[in-house]
Amino acid sequence: MSRYIIFFMFFILSLDAAVYKGQQVFTRECMECHKICQEFVATKTKAEWKNLMKDKGKPLADLHLKDEKAKKSWKYFKSKKYTKKSKHLKQFLVEYAKDSEKVPACN
Repeated sequence: MSRYIIFFMFFILSLDAAVYKGQQVFTRECMECHKICQEFVATKTKAEWKNLMKDKGKPLADLHLKDEKAKKSWKYFKSKKYTKKSKHLKQFLVEYAKDSEKVPACN
């Protein structure tokens, strides 16, 4: 029984860590262009963020790669680093979407 409790606690903590890691990714990689985090994250609903982040974030990467204004981010969106960390970014974006009623701390 205690093994299940420990596993459940670890599972819950790892979910929170994913949101936290996504916040770190956003702060490190996205804040340069999307300076006001709270406003940016809250531009889309949970469903919209999930759609943009499906397939390891390919739709979001494609949006950036097609936009000349986002040229500074192209190297990042083409990298394995992006695809590897996209699950955490997705957790963060969905957690604080405009229909979540939560406000992210992005500092």
